[in-house]
Amino acid sequence: MTPSPERRRELLSTAAEVFAAQGYNATTVRRIADEAGMLAGSLYYHFDSKESMVDEILSTFLNELWAGYDEVLGAGLGPRDTVEALVTESFREIDRHRAAVAIYQKESKHLSTQPRFRYLTESQGRFERAWLGALERGVAEGVFRADLDIRLAYRFLRDTVWVAASWYRPGGGHSPEEIARQYLSMVLDGITPREEQTRRDRTQRETQRETQRKTQRP
Repeated sequence: MTPSPERRRELLSTAAEVFAAQGYNATTVRRIADEAGMLAGSLYYHFDSKESMVDEILSTFLNELWAGYDEVLGAGLGPRDTVEALVTESFREIDRHRAAVAIYQKESKHLSTQPRFRYLTESQGRFERAWLGALERGVAEGVFRADLDIRLAYRFLRDTVWVAASWYRPGGGHSPEEIARQYLSMVLDGITPREEQTRRDRTQRETQRETQRKTQRP
């Protein structure tokens, strides 16, 4: 009999939570089987090793992440809109694959030394090029500050977005889109030129006044 896709997904979800909590090296097949409510030998019916499990967990997460990123990067957006869309897509992936993100953060450096996980290094390179490209374009077009340290900004954005996997819980009080909006409002105004921020503030005030006038009309 072929294991059902639904059962595989359930087992991978359980394994991801265990890997994220305990670390890859400290996790045994027996521990995953115990959490799944089955015998360790039965788990081998579905997967040949814990390496196969973490491989499928990480590759599934990254494939979905890049499907979303590629759509953003191919949309022809301006640099600020690109950064905003990448951040939003990142929080959506944290919502879908919180445990996988935590594993990626903790284990990718170690796992990427193995030929089977070479794609982790390749993905990191793509990730860096995507973000640096948007930031560089923003500086060149005057959307972001001319004195912005591109690499420092990239690392700050990257780390402060993905660290959310350590506290975010699906089904909480805020959607991933709302968290992204709040995050962007705190971060991006710190890297836009003063005159750009002044213009945005003025536009916002004018919009608010117009809305108030409309609501006050008899």
